[in-house]
Amino acid sequence: MQLTGRLFDGDGAPVPDGMIELWDAEGQHWGRTGTDEDGAFSFVIAKPAAAGRVAPHLDVLVFARGLLRHQRTRVYFPDEVDANAVDPVLSALDEADRARIVAEVDGDGVRFDIHLQGSLETIFFTS
Repeated sequence: MQLTGRLFDGDGAPVPDGMIELWDAEGQHWGRTGTDEDGAFSFVIAKPAAAGRVAPHLDVLVFARGLLRHQRTRVYFPDEVDANAVDPVLSALDEADRARIVAEVDGDGVRFDIHLQGSLETIFFTS
């Protein structure tokens, strides 16, 4: 499956020199790519399996100029409605915030845009 997205700064401008890493929940599969001049990134992924009440997801690390530390978020899959409904991390967020970390269907793949700040800011986690 293809996972695509764009990295945006707080003004909604693309970040052309960012780096995105994806990790599965076990930390055994990962990928890293830079963003292009439009802030775009792309991965070919295998969707991880659910683990108990934890819905399939990927951990995402974002590195970009001006960040003293990387930012950490998650991307969940839109076709996992039942699993997403009971996931403890998603369940702890209100509906609007949950929507910011669930990818959108995009053709045969999914799209996950990352906003570092602003009204569309992606939900980031400290640990």
